[in-house]
Amino acid sequence: MEEGQNSNLSRKEAIKKEIKTISLIVFIILVFRSSFFEPFRIPSGSMIPTLMIGDFILVNKFSYGFKLPFSDFTFFDINFDPIVLFGKERPNRGDVIVFKFPKDTSTNYVKRVIGLPGDEIEIKDKIIYVNGNQLKTEEISGADFLSDMDENFKVYNLKFFKSQIGDHSHIIQQDSDNYYTNFYDKTIIPEGTYFVMGDNRDFSHDSRFWGFVPESYIKGKAIYVWFSMVLPFSGQEFKLRLSRVGKEIF
Repeated sequence: MEEGQNSNLSRKEAIKKEIKTISLIVFIILVFRSSFFEPFRIPSGSMIPTLMIGDFILVNKFSYGFKLPFSDFTFFDINFDPIVLFGKERPNRGDVIVFKFPKDTSTNYVKRVIGLPGDEIEIKDKIIYVNGNQLKTEEISGADFLSDMDENFKVYNLKFFKSQIGDHSHIIQQDSDNYYTNFYDKTIIPEGTYFVMGDNRDFSHDSRFWGFVPESYIKGKAIYVWFSMVLPFSGQEFKLRLSRVGKEIF
């Protein structure tokens, strides 16, 4: 009888030990995701050609300061701003950032920073001016991009441009037949907020339409594509883009 009781106690102790170990591992993973690095999936084409639909990206969450773990919390309508413990910095022009969508903080967006707090932003005939200076753009061939373009966008009259903003040189694309987002009235960006746009300029729901991104809503800086796959849904063909794995995000 005593041997059976000892066996049951040993099993219970072993189970408790396993639960503690698993709980510790889960806690460490959650802390890591909360304050260091977190993966995100790109569901839309607003950042094409920099980011493709189906890209899985890694976001550096301490690029702009080390945050207290779990302080940046969002659950449906509940939203808490992060507590930055040290190393606080602001994003640079041209950074690709992931942030909580100001109109629905339970949703994450990824865009490129175009204007900083205090900057004057203006768009005339699709040309961006920051503090009165035109952003440098140079039209380039889009043959390489079109060959791997998501099918939904191949039907448009796309042009591709090499753009320079801050220290970032990147490619943007525009639909020559789209005239609805040609202009944005001269505006001063309020303190503590940022003006962001998608690299797929005529297919991006960004600051031109819903306003500015509060600094406290920024989760981190997108740094790498760690995987890329398109699933065969919504008329899309299955694609496994292994060539994009490890691609640095500029």
